[in-house]
Amino acid sequence: MSTDVVGRPLSRVESRLKVTGGAEYTADVGLPRLAHAVMAMSTVSRGRITRIDTRAAEAVRGVIAVYTHETMPRLAQPTLRVFLKSFVPLQTPEIHHAGQPVAFVVARTLEQAQRAAELVEVDYEESGTPEGELATGEVIRPPTGPDGPNTFTRGDAAAGLDQADVRIRAEFTIPMHHHNPIEPHATTAVWEGPKVTVYETTQGVDNTRQVVSQALGVPLADVRIISRFLGGGFGSKGPVWPHTVLTCAAARALGRPVKLVLSRAHMYTSNGHRAQTHQTIELGARRDGRVTGLHHVITQQVTRNDVALFNSSEPIRMLYDIPHLSNEQRAVRLDLPTQSFTRSPEACTSHAQEAALDELAYALRMDPVELRKRNWSARNMENGEEWGSNHLRECYDRAASMFGWSRRDPRPRSMRDGAELVGWGMATSAHTAGGRPGAGARMTLGTDGKVRIQVGTQDNGTGTYTIMTQIAGEVLGVPVSDVTFELGDSAFPLSYASGASTTAPGVGSAVTRVCTAAREAVIGMAVAQPGSPLRGVPAERVDTANGLLFDTADPRARVSYRSVVGHGGKPLTFEVEPVNTPLGYSVGAVFVEVRVDPLLGRVRVTRVAGCYDPGTVLNRKTARSQVLGGVIWGIGFTLFEHTLVDPATARILNPNLSGYLVPVNADVPDIQVQFIDEPDPASDALGARGFGETPMTGVTAAIANAVFHATGMRVRDLPLTQDKLL
Repeated sequence: MSTDVVGRPLSRVESRLKVTGGAEYTADVGLPRLAHAVMAMSTVSRGRITRIDTRAAEAVRGVIAVYTHETMPRLAQPTLRVFLKSFVPLQTPEIHHAGQPVAFVVARTLEQAQRAAELVEVDYEESGTPEGELATGEVIRPPTGPDGPNTFTRGDAAAGLDQADVRIRAEFTIPMHHHNPIEPHATTAVWEGPKVTVYETTQGVDNTRQVVSQALGVPLADVRIISRFLGGGFGSKGPVWPHTVLTCAAARALGRPVKLVLSRAHMYTSNGHRAQTHQTIELGARRDGRVTGLHHVITQQVTRNDVALFNSSEPIRMLYDIPHLSNEQRAVRLDLPTQSFTRSPEACTSHAQEAALDELAYALRMDPVELRKRNWSARNMENGEEWGSNHLRECYDRAASMFGWSRRDPRPRSMRDGAELVGWGMATSAHTAGGRPGAGARMTLGTDGKVRIQVGTQDNGTGTYTIMTQIAGEVLGVPVSDVTFELGDSAFPLSYASGASTTAPGVGSAVTRVCTAAREAVIGMAVAQPGSPLRGVPAERVDTANGLLFDTADPRARVSYRSVVGHGGKPLTFEVEPVNTPLGYSVGAVFVEVRVDPLLGRVRVTRVAGCYDPGTVLNRKTARSQVLGGVIWGIGFTLFEHTLVDPATARILNPNLSGYLVPVNADVPDIQVQFIDEPDPASDALGARGFGETPMTGVTAAIANAVFHATGMRVRDLPLTQDKLL
């Protein structure tokens, strides 16, 4: 086994394709007789269609068909959890939210379809007053969801709080957020007889395959999903959305390929968002900093007819050694589109907990780092089991040293640079990783010594192509230039969706296992083949590196993979089945500097330093890139992002990137990153854990804590905009 491939800052293996235009994204797919689709959307949030007139739309030159709830082929309601909506549009006249499809227009060109969609006339009968804000909706206690119970108790939270010398209580509100990946959602469906191939922007090719099969009543074996490249997803492309099955249905009905690419505005109502949340948190501690009790209630938005919640309270339940704790999730029914997983789903709860801990540290007159160290736990506090590894305390020390935390004056408004107030804040970064079904893998080792590996996973832009190539090179002991890793095709061995920080441990385990099987088989061949330099050498004495197999007792005795496999005269194929991955916890510590103009209330993040423990670092360049992305989105979460909802109509007011602000280059500070880089013995992926969602957690609270240090003002209502500091 080679020991110098994993961890190297290898540039992305697909980078040349991307920068030269050779990478074909879903919207790039071109097919003979391809038609283009555009959806017309509801302008009301609650009611039913009483009249729909498509004659003007159908008269537009190039229009092939206009489907409504009266003419769209009948579709079954998918039962898979990944189809988050409890209804399929264009099947009934009922309207559940503004921006729901009311017509599906197909034309020869995109422009013709866009024009025709504008001409669809719809009359509605509205029912009741739409509700779009948490404060006005009906509060319900949701049932146990697919992630487990929506409540959690350890010990007696009330008694724990009563034991405290110091108590704090705080309320936090976080608005609706949208994903806004650079690549819009797109679907291209093409039928060949009873079989359909769907080119899809998806984080889960197998999930999409199953939903299409259910909705259209097609055998699973007759559905193929392809997603070679993704321009980001941030969770929005994890579920399967109605536009996918509608496009497939239209293509089947018309007998020709149909492509639908959502507009930016349509993405605000068609593919989920982070739910509005209100959180109340109470913390109590003894004078020595040991937290004695925590009580947490989080209220989230759900739709009028979708009540399942996604558990997001892992930081509360798992991270710190708090003996008495209660956590409760509640829901409020609103007339809004369906909520969804959104980058680092645990970030909302993490924000409240980490900001509240900062308040507690000030109440105790204790360094916020020291407070966290005194409540650190080596165990998963939810089930009491030891983590495979947890280097969080080392992360605190290394990040604090990198940042210069020892120079901090803890008094609010004590640090200045000219006219600007300077603030320093910190928080813990932590997110669950793995703990889901893993992946299978297929490998072919050619007579030329080249390796081809296939897994039905996806690359969201996180570097999956590259790190899996590196794992294969490491395990087999071959140059990465001899490895081709293929993904994004449901015809490949099954893999879990790319989400919940599962790809590195799940797919990495599959690649490790299939390459280990291949390596052992080839070693067995090498020590048995007549004329082999390794003939008769004990297999356990043979190692591999640089495409060669060699005797560790006499490295001059060596033979290449190419020679061994070529001697057999045919390629070798190996395959492994999926196995569940253990639940891991990737952690870190992040420190932030802000500068605040006291006259304008303008906040600038000027410096960030973070140290992280993701287990084995598979690629230092792509891992650092994940941290940069997490920090940038953390800045957006805290300072800019806010989907505005009209309280009178429950319609989204800023469905565009001119009104929905995200960070740009001028908002991004100097970001310093370090890694512990110690393998997690519980991981089958060379000791690596999932890591993609960890870096964003912690950043949001660290910024808010730094703003308090700079100004003396606690802002608990995000985003932290200028008006809240004046």
